[in-house]
Amino acid sequence: MPYIDGFVVPVPAGNRDAYLEAARKGWNAFQKFGALQMVETLSDNIPDGKKTDFRRAVAAEAGEIVAFSWIIWPDKATRETAWEKMMTDPDLAARGEMPFDASRMIYGGFAPIFDSEDMP
Repeated sequence: MPYIDGFVVPVPAGNRDAYLEAARKGWNAFQKFGALQMVETLSDNIPDGKKTDFRRAVAAEAGEIVAFSWIIWPDKATRETAWEKMMTDPDLAARGEMPFDASRMIYGGFAPIFDSEDMP
């Protein structure tokens, strides 16, 4: 069963291209360590909620858009091993400052419980 890493982060609108470039470089590392797929999206239609919403979840400020991303791994073990290796990978350390405030990123690992692709 695949394993999913999910991320939500605020990105200054002016850093859109830098964010995309960072995602492309990130994909090279994730793929090198076994990731099957990575998807990066930017907010296009995220409504304001009554209790919470994507903007509030990451404390997005004026002029920031919200990125919602995920990485698909073949399994949790591959993901765990990959993250350990990436923490000491010199290529990742050399990529410099990220084009967003990582302290407001929400992330986590998720075990799928339903996949429409598995339906007859």
